[in-house]
Amino acid sequence: MTRPEWLEPVVTALDAITWRDLTMFGVPEGASPRRSAVLMLFGEGTSGPDLLLTERSHTMRSHPGQVSFPGGAIDPGETAIEAALREAEEEAGVEPAGVEVLGQLPELYLPPSDNAVTPVVGWWADPSEVEPTSVDEVHAVYRVPISELRDPAHRITVRSPRHNWRMPGFLIGPDKDVILWGFTGGIVQRFLGYLGWLDELPDAREIELPAYMLRGRERAGGRDVQEWAED
Repeated sequence: MTRPEWLEPVVTALDAITWRDLTMFGVPEGASPRRSAVLMLFGEGTSGPDLLLTERSHTMRSHPGQVSFPGGAIDPGETAIEAALREAEEEAGVEPAGVEVLGQLPELYLPPSDNAVTPVVGWWADPSEVEPTSVDEVHAVYRVPISELRDPAHRITVRSPRHNWRMPGFLIGPDKDVILWGFTGGIVQRFLGYLGWLDELPDAREIELPAYMLRGRERAGGRDVQEWAED
């Protein structure tokens, strides 16, 4: 599939965007954090431009039901690109040969977990059928239209029932009942905003985050999403 014109702003942004455009924290000088990579995969489906997202299993001990880009730890000897493509194949059945890698976003640092994440940005030149390849880890795989992410009806403010923070989020899925928030929601919100594809929406309706989705965040007091939360 030929690279479409709407993708050009994404390609251009990769040469200019900095970590400050996406988060409050850069990797500290001299630090040796754990390093991970995720695949931010743009495609074009029946509803136009879209992004690939996965929903973690609801039975996992940490971050159950969390919506995220496919990804995981960078293994010894791997590059971020190799890790992102491997994880996308392992989690969602994405064929690496069908992905044109456009580039990488800057490393994004999560202080509480001392983790540096590199988003690898790709174009789905030859889409493959996707589905959860491990039901123990992945509950569902979604191709989310960009038009739905931009729609004010699907944008929300997520409120923690236990911690004093609020942050922007999105409702995705066939029934718009799956919450995209946290680290991945922050990347989506800020990157699409950087591209000029997403307007500020300060009056988005507020939704309380289900308590089960905060499992595994108790020690951090929810701090692993603070850099994405509103003041």
